Amino acid sequence: ERVGQPMLAGLTRLGRRFTPSDQSARMRRKLDLAGNPPGWDSDRIIAFKMLGLIIGGVAVVLLPLLFGSILWTIILGIGLALFGFYLPNIILYQSAYNRSERILKDLPDALDLLVISVESGLGFDAALSQVARNTTGPLADEFFRVLQEMQLGTSRSESLRALAERTDVSDLRGFITAMVQADTFGIPVANVLRIQAREM
Repeated sequence: ERVGQPMLAGLTRLGRRFTPSDQSARMRRKLDLAGNPPGWDSDRIIAFKMLGLIIGGVAVVLLPLLFGSILWTIILGIGLALFGFYLPNIILYQSAYNRSERILKDLPDALDLLVISVESGLGFDAALSQVARNTTGPLADEFFRVLQEMQLGTSRSESLRALAERTDVSDLRGFITAMVQADTFGIPVANVLRIQAREM
C-alpha cells in the first residue's frame, strides 16, 4: 500500500492530463454496464492505461538491447504501448458483454417467476424480492439494488429507470418501459407481466 497507492495516484494525475474531460463519464457508463467490478473505478482505469503506456515506452528503450534490430523494436514497442493502453478498455468491454449476455439469458426465467409470484397473490415489490432471493447472477443483483433504492425512498418508477440506465439489454429495457407505463397509468401489473413473459 505504501508503494502501490501513491504510484497509482501519480499515474492517475498523469493520465487525467491526457484524457478528455468527458472520458470519466464514459468510463463510469462502461463500469455500470460491466456491473461495477470490485476495485474498479474510472481513476484506476486511467492509472492502468498510463501504466500500460509506460511499460510499452520502456520496452522501446530496452528491446534494442535484446533484439538488435531497431526497426522491429520500435514496431514491437509501439504495439506493446498501444496494447497496454487499451487493455483495460478491452477487459471492461468483455465484462460488460458477458454480463449483458447473462442478463438476457436469465430474463425469461425471472419473468416467469415474477408472473407466478404475482398471480399467487404477492405484490410486485414482494414478487421482485422473491425473484432476487431465489435466483443468482447480475439480474438478481440488479433486482436487489432496485429494492434497496425503493427502501431508501426512491419511487418504483425511478428505481426501474435507473436499472434501465445501468444496462444495454434491449429486452430488459422493454420490460422496464412496460412496467413504468403500467405504474403510471394504473394498468394491472399481472397482465403486463404475463404479456412480457409470453413475448420473452
